[in-house]
Amino acid sequence: MGLHILDFLTWRGTIDRKAYFAVGVILFAVKHLLDRFIASFGFDLPWSVFNYWLVGEGTGGIDDKPLNLLTFYATMLAVALPFIWVGVVLTLRRLRDIGWPLWLVALFFVPFLNLLFFLILSFAPSRKTDYFAPSENRFLAAMDRIIPRSGFGSAVAGVVVTTAFTVAITALIAQGLGNYGWGLFVGMPFFLGLSSVLVYGYHAPRSVGKCVGISLLSVLLASAALIAVALEGVICIIMAAPLGAMVAMIGGVTGYAIQRGAHAEAPSGVKLRAVAVVGLALPLLVAIEQIEDRQPALREVRTSVTVNASPEEVWEKLIAFSELEPPGELMFRTGIAYPVHAEIDGRGVGAVRRCVFSTGAFVEPIEVWEEPVLLKFGVTAQPAVMDEMSPYQVRPPHLNNYLRSKRGQFHLTRLPGGGTVLEGTTWYENSFWPADYWGIWSDMIIHRIHGRVLEHIRKEAEASKMRSRI
Repeated sequence: MGLHILDFLTWRGTIDRKAYFAVGVILFAVKHLLDRFIASFGFDLPWSVFNYWLVGEGTGGIDDKPLNLLTFYATMLAVALPFIWVGVVLTLRRLRDIGWPLWLVALFFVPFLNLLFFLILSFAPSRKTDYFAPSENRFLAAMDRIIPRSGFGSAVAGVVVTTAFTVAITALIAQGLGNYGWGLFVGMPFFLGLSSVLVYGYHAPRSVGKCVGISLLSVLLASAALIAVALEGVICIIMAAPLGAMVAMIGGVTGYAIQRGAHAEAPSGVKLRAVAVVGLALPLLVAIEQIEDRQPALREVRTSVTVNASPEEVWEKLIAFSELEPPGELMFRTGIAYPVHAEIDGRGVGAVRRCVFSTGAFVEPIEVWEEPVLLKFGVTAQPAVMDEMSPYQVRPPHLNNYLRSKRGQFHLTRLPGGGTVLEGTTWYENSFWPADYWGIWSDMIIHRIHGRVLEHIRKEAEASKMRSRI
């Protein structure tokens, strides 16, 4: 490959695609083996390729030991620094070799997208290469005739064609495989933005503003298509929209850089290679996600309210409570499940509490009964998380299996003067990825659910206290 040791230390010069791909794969394999050894033998932790994307998850029992956790991540960072340096250096040299803007090296640090970007760089020809065989040139000639030359026509072609591909792949990933992961929520929007812009700029470079606009339009059309063909409901699309729009813009800006930097010898071929590489890589990466046994982190949501009543008075209202008023919040009127009332069969450990929601009941066997201080319960059954807002009866797989409540509790703290701090806690798992993004939504929804229940208990306990004084 003609590489010298200094090629790994300086970002000056260039590197061809074969050397870049080979060195990248070798370095990744070495680093992964080294990380697995450190995690397994140094900290007794599992390690997989997904740990490079899911920072902070899969660290098992050391999460509750801050010093051990800090030591673990400090060790992993120290080991990673030389590999990061070499990766950045080689990526800069590869970008220079193909004539693309050097600022695209920023994609090296974006989880999941860095894999797609690595593959694009591994297939993009050097500026001075005789790129295409006669058969490839015939294919390019056909594409020249198919893709309109006008700005409007090429924009329509870019958006419509990539949207059709996105709907088909989304149906396979979500409905067929039940996989709501990085490939669906990060890979697909990036492909949408990138491919729509590269088709739009196939015949002539377009401005960055127009490229970003086309990438966002492609996300909007794909979202509408998913609703129209009954693959998803309105609420889930709205929740995914901020992440999808942001990643699509990254794809659009990347497409802009590629079409601006594509060289005169074969600009159209370079663009089509980038589209093909990402389009073919996505199913492969989704398959890796499907095979990998990813365990979501156990998330915790705490909400509290101050009640002007004693813990004893509050206790009787929380173990079972009367029907709540219909929700006024817009969020719950869109179909997201909300609490209706609670009932309990028995008292003490072993009793079974049922918290009835708009979509069904949570079955909660009591595990700790410390009246009037602590009520802790498990969850053995739960209803769908929502009734999807849609023109159709939509039942995507994620409604029942991807947001799982594991256990909960009510904790009461007596205040001076006879009041009570009532705190509700839910522990749950969210199997959507990226976990940090979807955790924002699920934490917010659970906080709102807590708020409805705790506020209802507060009103009932205070009203009961007032009646007892009359």
